[in-house]
Amino acid sequence: MKDDRSEYDIYDATEEERREEQRRRQERESMRKLQQQKRQKRLMQQYGILGGVLLVSVIVLVVALANHGKGDEQIDPKQIAQEQQTPGILYDTQEEPTEESVPVWSYEAHTTDQTGGFAESVVSEKGILIDVESGEIVAQRGAYDKISPASMTKILTVLVAAEHITPEQLDDTFTMTIEITDYSYVHDCSNTGFEVGEQMTVRDLFYGTILPSGADAAVGLATYVAGSHEAFVDMMNEKLEEMGLSETTHFTNCVGLYDEDHYSTPYDMAIILKAATDNEWCRTVLSEHVYTTSASAEHPDGLTISNWFLRRIEDKDTHGTVLCAKTGYVVQSGSCAASLANDKDGREYICVTAGSTSSWRCIYDHVDIYTQYLPSTE
Repeated sequence: MKDDRSEYDIYDATEEERREEQRRRQERESMRKLQQQKRQKRLMQQYGILGGVLLVSVIVLVVALANHGKGDEQIDPKQIAQEQQTPGILYDTQEEPTEESVPVWSYEAHTTDQTGGFAESVVSEKGILIDVESGEIVAQRGAYDKISPASMTKILTVLVAAEHITPEQLDDTFTMTIEITDYSYVHDCSNTGFEVGEQMTVRDLFYGTILPSGADAAVGLATYVAGSHEAFVDMMNEKLEEMGLSETTHFTNCVGLYDEDHYSTPYDMAIILKAATDNEWCRTVLSEHVYTTSASAEHPDGLTISNWFLRRIEDKDTHGTVLCAKTGYVVQSGSCAASLANDKDGREYICVTAGSTSSWRCIYDHVDIYTQYLPSTE
């Protein structure tokens, strides 16, 4: 059961608990400030080129005015611009970057006159199927309705984590803490199986978050990236705002635990999966069927974990191949899943469903939706 005591409701706490609570508040505030500094740094990097171009333009203008009327001694502005370029920043002086040219990830899907519904065999109460290339919503059922995304939340968890580490950090080690395992135990979460004090790689945390939907791995990954679970959740919501989804999706944890303020829609989860599969590392993790974690003192042979959705659907006829997937379940949402598949020609589709009656029925719902709308392989 979730502890519903407010972080400010500590009138009955001991002096030691008060000091610990104060320390945690200060830690969260420090992490928020750190993340704000990181965001500002990213913005400066994104618009650094634009600023450099504007600076060059000003220099060119000043020099041109200074040399106005000097006849043959006048300096060519293009030559000045080339000489004043910032080292390491490459751009074509004929087509200077503008604010609009700064790369920003964005993707939207839309309904058309051909957008259909789901067959009666589909039990899931809500869902969506998107043609990724065209951005057309092929079919939907309550695609914009509010849902509890359950462990589909972890798709955003790995995406945010992936965007804040380098490839070299995948081999860093993380030590599992009792606070993390207690969090998972108290909330009756699914786990990877890491033990208190066990050391695993950051790579292991990514796979543990997705394949067995391990809360221990997810909170461990959040803690490694942001310093605390709370600070990482702030980063997740900042990512949602960046993607234009903050009005219809909001997360209170990185695991998918039910909370009235933890919600999304099938459409938003499809967009989140699109962003994750555009990230090469996230796509690799979301597409892995079986993975063995690195050896540790507690698990000398590592832990072998599986993405059961991918393993259960791989022998079903979907008129294509299911490439990536993440499931979820809480009582309030029923069984849900998000998957990416391609047809016989390699065209990709994203399917998200929520409100199915079981994990197996959820899989067959995806099979039914894909076979209904993907071109036949015959």
